[in-house]
Amino acid sequence: MTDMITKAFDTPNKKAFIAFLTAGDPDADSTVKFVLEMEKAGVDLVEIGIPFSDPTAEGVVIQEANIRALGGGMTTDGVFDIVRRIREVSRIPLAFMTYVNPVFHYGYDRFFAKCEELGVGAIIIPDVPYEEKEEIEAPAKAHHIHVISMISPTSEERIKGIAKEADGFIYVVSSMGVTGVRSEINTDLGAMVESIRSVTDTPCAIGFGISTPEQAEKMANISDGAIVGSAIVRIIAEHGKEAAPYLYEYVKSMKKAVSEA
Repeated sequence: MTDMITKAFDTPNKKAFIAFLTAGDPDADSTVKFVLEMEKAGVDLVEIGIPFSDPTAEGVVIQEANIRALGGGMTTDGVFDIVRRIREVSRIPLAFMTYVNPVFHYGYDRFFAKCEELGVGAIIIPDVPYEEKEEIEAPAKAHHIHVISMISPTSEERIKGIAKEADGFIYVVSSMGVTGVRSEINTDLGAMVESIRSVTDTPCAIGFGISTPEQAEKMANISDGAIVGSAIVRIIAEHGKEAAPYLYEYVKSMKKAVSEA
């Protein structure tokens, strides 16, 4: 079976545009529709956020999306049902982004078995430190699910160690702090990516703060792709159930920028 996460980077210029949204914001039907609309617009991989009451790595925009989704009754089983519905019509590469608490309470083996069954190829868990990832990685690998490593500007001398063991793709965090749109990204990302590439061929994509086509193209120029979350969630917050055409136009412009990198 083709690895769906590897497939996301198998584009003509080997650059991926990765989009994030929160499952159940504003409701399950909309999430299914939004993912399929973004696929039509050219997205290469969709990160689906499993809502959690204390999303410590998120800024206000995604925190509020979590509150809306949980307020609407979204559960982990509800998120799996969303994926099941997407899989009825699409093989778009999918990853989950969540926190360790919902996965632990669901049961690691049960959770990753469901991921494998539904073709969710990877998981990103920001609150599990690199040194403690084995607890998650062992059951995930047993079901062929990548646990995505995150490398931040504070990683410094740990960058090569984390990168060497990474698989799927590496999530390069562009800036200190939480997720959110930024007008400028001043981290020396070129040096970080160079350090990563000196020890691994695993693709690395840059996220946190990217919102414009110019930023996306710049990030894809120095890495293997761009990840956008808050800007997409903000479109959903503004337009609610009617967000699909706005998402289509936004994702299309961002994909075009990444393709030109």
